[in-house]
Amino acid sequence: MADDPHNKTTPLAWTGQILLYGLFALIVGVFSSWPPYKHLPADQALIKVSLSHQAKPVGECRKLTPEELAKLPPNMRKPIVCPRERSPISVELDLDGKPALRRVSQPSGLSKDGAAAMYLRMEVPAGTHRIAVRLKDDARTPGFDYQREAVVTLRPAQILVIDFDPSAGGITLQ
Repeated sequence: MADDPHNKTTPLAWTGQILLYGLFALIVGVFSSWPPYKHLPADQALIKVSLSHQAKPVGECRKLTPEELAKLPPNMRKPIVCPRERSPISVELDLDGKPALRRVSQPSGLSKDGAAAMYLRMEVPAGTHRIAVRLKDDARTPGFDYQREAVVTLRPAQILVIDFDPSAGGITLQ
């Protein structure tokens, strides 16, 4: 078995393997640096709206009447019921006094009781901009629940992230 003529590797087979591996390495090398990737053009900055928030319920909790409680099985007789469904989140962004974003995000989950998520990226010219962000997370109230206005100076290739953090007071700019 050690002298099987079919198992011998010939110099031609070695040369073919070296050529194929070399070609593969050349292809990997070319595509690792070409085409050149530019994150942003030299005079541009980036604004990202990235948030995930569980909005307020769509309705108020209410007390069940004695008749309603009597219709329920004994193990389900809670005197107060609250809706599971959450309000959609509405976000508006104005850039230099002009509308740049108007978006509504629905809550997740089968019962629409999860967090609503939103992600958007927007290239803007580098420089000073006036930003106004408004967020509504309660369908029961008119108008926006949170507002934030700021003047920001963005350097080329800088990224400004707009998020929502209730513990930090609402809309954050980072």
